[in-house]
Amino acid sequence: MQTFDCIVPRGSPKITRMEALGGTKAHRHSIFKMQTSRSDISTTESDIYESHALKATRHGMFTKYKLKPRSQSMGAAALQSSGIGQFAAMVRHREADSDSEMDTALRSFPNRPDSFKKAISKSNAYANQIHGFPTHHLPAHSMAEKEIRTTVDWSENAISGDHVWGETNASGDFCYVGEQDCLVSQYWKTGPRRKCSSCKIVVHTACMQQLERINFKCKPTFRDAGIRNYRENQVVRHHWVHRSRQEGKCKQCGKSFQQKLFQQKDIIAISCSWCKVAYHNKVSCFMMQQIEEPCTLGVHATIIIPPTWIIRLPKQRIQGSFKSSQRKKKKPSIKRKSISKKEEGKIQRPFIIKPIPSPLMKPVLVFINPKSGGNQGGKLMTKFQWLMNPRQVFDLSQGGPREGLEIFKKVPNLRILACGGDGTVGWILSEIDKLKFKPMPPVAVLPLGTGNDLARTINWGRGYTDEPISKILQQVEEGPVVQLDRWNLINEPNPDVALTKEERDIDTKPLDVFNNYFSLGADARTALEFHESREANPEKFNSRFRNKMYYARAGGTDLLKRASKDLTKKITLECDGVDFTSRIQELKLHCLLFLNIPKYGAGTTPWGNPSSLQFEQQRHDDGFLEIIGFTPSQIAALYVGGHGERICQCREAKVITTTTIPIQVDGEPCRLPPSIIHIMLRNQANMLLKPKRRGSVPINADAPLSNDRLRIQVSRISMHDYERLNYDKEKLKKASVPLGIIVVDSDSNLQQIRAHIDRLLEVYILQDSSANGSASSLSPTWCFLDSTTADRFFRIDRLQEHLHYITDISSDDLYVLDPERTKPSSLSPESKSGSMPDLLVQDLGNRTPSPTILGTNLKVPVTGQLMQSRSCEAIITHTSNSPKPPKRDIVVGVSDTAHLDPLNKMLIDVSKRGDPMKYAELHRKGANLETMDQHGMTSLHHAARFGHKEIVQYLIEHGPKDLLDSRDVEKQQTALHKAAWYMRRTICAMLVEAGAALTITDYQGNTPRIQALKAEDTELASYLESHEQHQRLKENHETAV
Repeated sequence: MQTFDCIVPRGSPKITRMEALGGTKAHRHSIFKMQTSRSDISTTESDIYESHALKATRHGMFTKYKLKPRSQSMGAAALQSSGIGQFAAMVRHREADSDSEMDTALRSFPNRPDSFKKAISKSNAYANQIHGFPTHHLPAHSMAEKEIRTTVDWSENAISGDHVWGETNASGDFCYVGEQDCLVSQYWKTGPRRKCSSCKIVVHTACMQQLERINFKCKPTFRDAGIRNYRENQVVRHHWVHRSRQEGKCKQCGKSFQQKLFQQKDIIAISCSWCKVAYHNKVSCFMMQQIEEPCTLGVHATIIIPPTWIIRLPKQRIQGSFKSSQRKKKKPSIKRKSISKKEEGKIQRPFIIKPIPSPLMKPVLVFINPKSGGNQGGKLMTKFQWLMNPRQVFDLSQGGPREGLEIFKKVPNLRILACGGDGTVGWILSEIDKLKFKPMPPVAVLPLGTGNDLARTINWGRGYTDEPISKILQQVEEGPVVQLDRWNLINEPNPDVALTKEERDIDTKPLDVFNNYFSLGADARTALEFHESREANPEKFNSRFRNKMYYARAGGTDLLKRASKDLTKKITLECDGVDFTSRIQELKLHCLLFLNIPKYGAGTTPWGNPSSLQFEQQRHDDGFLEIIGFTPSQIAALYVGGHGERICQCREAKVITTTTIPIQVDGEPCRLPPSIIHIMLRNQANMLLKPKRRGSVPINADAPLSNDRLRIQVSRISMHDYERLNYDKEKLKKASVPLGIIVVDSDSNLQQIRAHIDRLLEVYILQDSSANGSASSLSPTWCFLDSTTADRFFRIDRLQEHLHYITDISSDDLYVLDPERTKPSSLSPESKSGSMPDLLVQDLGNRTPSPTILGTNLKVPVTGQLMQSRSCEAIITHTSNSPKPPKRDIVVGVSDTAHLDPLNKMLIDVSKRGDPMKYAELHRKGANLETMDQHGMTSLHHAARFGHKEIVQYLIEHGPKDLLDSRDVEKQQTALHKAAWYMRRTICAMLVEAGAALTITDYQGNTPRIQALKAEDTELASYLESHEQHQRLKENHETAV
């Protein structure tokens, strides 16, 4: 009989020979059992699988068995030569403390022969060496070096595989370290325990050090990577955990897990804490190859943010010592001084997100307010951390939503779940506004508050009722996106009223934006009284039922006292320029409500269902506010199905108060001194509607997903500027030269983007024969620059372009490096920004014919994906369907301002660069504000294109009136056309207010409104449409007269 040494972790459960060979229960009486012990055990059975080692992977200590090799296994000589015998001899004497020796052996694994590595590759103790990915079996850290974490660590000292502990009193869960290693079971019968919310293991607090000693790690939530290799190792592995209790059925055999009776602590299942798949703890169900299989992340794979997306960069990046793409070290002391104060003030986060864009992925961020809904928030936190990556679940009491939104800002198709009341939703929407998300992520609501009017409006219900979290996540994934109007609330002191000392000391309103409603009068007085009482005595308001009773009593008392009977004498109301003061005084209202959503006051509908032709049905996305008044009887009737007095529906409103009155903004009450309040539409937020599915409608009946389109400018950086300004990103951006604009899918990789840029340059060279080698062209060796990952720009290897995506390296503009440009640009700083005409290239698939260049008969050969520019701002157009532009001679080989005198040439250049002081100085020196370049574009055209508001304002104030409607020669477009195409909303509003014509069409018949629609800016298009209609009515009226 030939035997060999096989390494099996100590402390494994009872393993029967029958289990190993897959025998039936009827034969078990004739088969001996293998009980693990500290002594060596031998057996003559030749078919015991190596997966015995798996059954005790939660114990990192090893003991030795004598097992006969299978025919295909390596021979004893090979095993001895590989070092197995030496390692087994070391662990044979377990009476001695072998931790240090074992760590030495583990550290020596990489130096062993390949045969030795194969022999232990089935053990998770070595999985991190095989996969190159951190697993839950890594060398232990000393307990003295670690703290027991109860929250997710986002600092640079975060440990991969750290557990997220919470106290637990649940019965039936045994200490995970095992009976042999559990300190409590040996000396005491019970003790305090903690439960990991991420992997759901339970450990006595006294046994925490034992858990560290056996090296059981939690599922990894991030990975460490360098600046340049973060696209490597994208595979997520299973995180296997032994379970003494398991619900559901085995994936292999389909049978249920038999729960152990009484105090039996046998391991019955092995489950993955990522995908939640579970197997019986038998060789017949769980195979060895499953240890190394990639994990699918389970049923919620499309909303879980994989740990491979969350990258912790090296500490050098945070300390600012990383120097990218430098051939040799230079003294940093001088260059350090060039770092701007703005850069120094930025928070350098150790974690970055590098997603892999896909239209099928809809990652979800969860924000939970633990103060909402009693103790529901804390319980929900652990449930979400179990089902998802704990790093995509945020506690709002730990600094608010801003940090989470900033970290995951660049994740495409992002969705947000707000767990809390309407105030929590408003908080998140305000932070999204401040961070300028584009596009804005849609927000779903899990209602935990008391009123929850917004949640009721978008079908999420009046409150959370213990619905399965998995079902809620599925609804967030499938929910359709709707819009919610958001309103600015701007107030200023009333200059006609002298404030008393008490009024001057009153705090201002709590919010300057509202999503639900804004009200004055009786309801605000009741809310304010409740708020002040709770602030004074918080211990008396710890019961939701008593709170409602107090609120009802306060409201009833206010109505009986008629404290708000003189409200209408103290305010004036103007809506869309119409005075409604006499109307509200006639009704003798006690409360005035500006309502944005149908629900109010915990589910009432104060607007009701108007049947007259005077009013429309209420909607939360129509850009209108509903103004409603209440008498005391109508306030009481609201809760039995009544409605208030409908005053009007308007887009803007102004309220003037002459005394201090109580107000409330989305449920937040305060006292407001005499003021002038302006209410106007701010924007529209994206919200997720809870889907209502019938049994006959399949889940996959949703409309097909479409990729988001990115409209991004390509700018070139020379090698001279790159080496000179590498330490200052802002200066390097200013030194770049714009090459044109491309429109691409958000999931495009850099290999696809390269084809777009090459086409962009090819079109320009065909248009201008002198461009090849000019300041606006690129050499064949150009490469992409990453402007977002590190503190500085760094180059992307051309061989790795297929691994990187456009969202990885760009946030605003896309920068490319021309390494052959080692000298400063020959362009003056004034002309850098406008040296090249706008070239827009858009990928529209295989349905676009070969394009032609305007003014020529040249055909552009298109390979791969066909390119087409947008029709209104393009060099490339269709040969068949596009209307012919006006004929003009193309000037080749000269600058677009070469025909101008130096003063006017500089004026055009400054309008592109955006220096208002220089522009005004040139005008004073005699430059003509109506000067045109060779394309017929004035400085107003250029200032509108580049978004220079100060220069536009200067031209409006000092330029002739005809300048507003001046058209360029090539496309017959005004400055308003340019501003609408480039989505310059403020400039569009300035031009419209100054009297720019909205009905002028370009050579393709497009008005500025159509330009905005083509640029996919629906809000700007709506604004221009309303003013366009007004302008047409005015023109028709003048014509009739």
